[in-house]
Amino acid sequence: MTFDQTALFLLFGVVFALLVWGRIRFDLVAFAALILGALLGLVPSGEVFSGFGHPAVIIIALVLIVSKGLMNSGAVELVAARLLSASRGLAQHIGLMAVVGAGLSGIINNVAALALLMPLDLESARKAGRAAGLSLMPLSFATILGGMITLIGTPPNIVIAQYRSDALGAPFSMFDFAPVGLAVAISGIAFVALIGWRLLPRHFRDKPKEEGFAESLYSAELKVGQIAEGKALTVGDLYPVADDKDVAIIGLIRNGRRMRGFARREPIRSGDFLFVEGDPKAIEAFMGAAKLEFAGSERHKGGLNGSALSLVEAIVPDHARIVGRSTFDLRLLNRHSVTLLGISRQGRRIQKRVRHEAIRPGDVLLLLGAPERLENASQWLGVLPLEGRQTGMIQRNKAWLAIAGFALAITAAVAGIAYLPVALAACVIFYAASGLVTGAEVYQSVEWKVIVLLGSLIPLGQAFEQAGNAQLIADGILTITAGAPAWVTLTVLMIVTMTLSDFLNNVATCLIAAPISVQIANTLEANPDPFLMGVAVAASCAFLTPIGHKNNTIIMGPGGYRFGDYWRMGLPLEILVLAVAIPAILIFWPL
Repeated sequence: MTFDQTALFLLFGVVFALLVWGRIRFDLVAFAALILGALLGLVPSGEVFSGFGHPAVIIIALVLIVSKGLMNSGAVELVAARLLSASRGLAQHIGLMAVVGAGLSGIINNVAALALLMPLDLESARKAGRAAGLSLMPLSFATILGGMITLIGTPPNIVIAQYRSDALGAPFSMFDFAPVGLAVAISGIAFVALIGWRLLPRHFRDKPKEEGFAESLYSAELKVGQIAEGKALTVGDLYPVADDKDVAIIGLIRNGRRMRGFARREPIRSGDFLFVEGDPKAIEAFMGAAKLEFAGSERHKGGLNGSALSLVEAIVPDHARIVGRSTFDLRLLNRHSVTLLGISRQGRRIQKRVRHEAIRPGDVLLLLGAPERLENASQWLGVLPLEGRQTGMIQRNKAWLAIAGFALAITAAVAGIAYLPVALAACVIFYAASGLVTGAEVYQSVEWKVIVLLGSLIPLGQAFEQAGNAQLIADGILTITAGAPAWVTLTVLMIVTMTLSDFLNNVATCLIAAPISVQIANTLEANPDPFLMGVAVAASCAFLTPIGHKNNTIIMGPGGYRFGDYWRMGLPLEILVLAVAIPAILIFWPL
């Protein structure tokens, strides 16, 4: 081997070892390896930072921003809100959540799909009195499987598509992954719903685990909007919705005065206020389900350009400006366009109107407004926002607008009217202009560690291929499978890729395995597409460990999983994936 080949093998060996060790952030490991490779002359100086402008990097960043916009609009909630039912059997619940999770992962990033559905799954487990660990792992695996259906569903597909463009002159299109991806996803979902969850350790069924942390309960006022003419609605009619969202309706306010008792039988009129009690997320969900508003909501009805709103929890110290005064006295809404939606007072129920209640030291306030106005208002009031206790307000009136913008972008890309990164960028601009994502969210939505990892490894991967290392590994695989049919070589390639992906980041695995697959195809004088497709499937299917895929890492804490729990369901699932994917690849992408 040449010096460059030896140095690159050693460099990647150290990178892989550090990634598996996990004590150092993977983005720092990759970036340090890139700089070291440049210093050693392994990466040409003009190409050191070329990876950060690679189309795969741009697409992944844009997909994450678009996913955030779809979540903010409530577009995904239109489907997800119908999933919670404590009466549904576990197998039915897992099957339904898996189907929806896989479907969402095909149109938004699979990490975003899990982030949206996991709270619903936890809530369903709590209501059903079972351990969340029984359903979270099947949900995570389903979102990973669903991401394989389209180009934008998972990073490995994006990487493989762009590598094909570099190596063969044209990328895979949006739905080229669908035939094989659908076959794998359908069989995988059937497995996790019917068999997989039964393979988990017994303690998940014997000892249900309580999830989450205690939330503060707030007394809040929610405004009744315009009621359709001829529609009679009482406070009691909203009790089922309130129960479902874990909110207690404790009164009705009309013409500035609270009515006696709970007013259960009282007809609701436009302009009334419901006095409710619950945690911030429950209150926000109840507002959406019951189509309620909040005091000052007319100030935030900006139509297309209406800004995104957030709920922030803030504690009141002794010296705060608001101590002993109400937000009505301070004209908080008029001065800062921020509404006091609720008050939490050490478990005590607020008797007066929320905005007229004199605030005491130790109270926790639930403030609602645009993020930049909330920061200014908090400083002016002298209150201290609680770290990590912020809830976004879903802009449900823009759901179809968000869907239309995303569908138009995808249609333009599929039809060849616009280059995919350009189409997605236009969608992001539209979302920002319509207030579906704020300027801060555009940057916050991007997983910058993944971007740095990918941007650093792309030049190293190109150097690895150009130095002939990929050919050496390809020759090794061909030596092992000498005399065997080409599909056997494809199987070995997928097993090696899948094993690496279980312990390394799937993007890193993909960048190394893609050139190896093309070298194998060229040596066999076979079509490279089935080998590239095999790498895409295998790199995505990391089910044996919690570190192979971010979704598996996310569920580890909430699900109460140990490192060794994943292989119980993951190993048979990976075998099933190989058994289904290889024939599907041979059918749809002949050798």
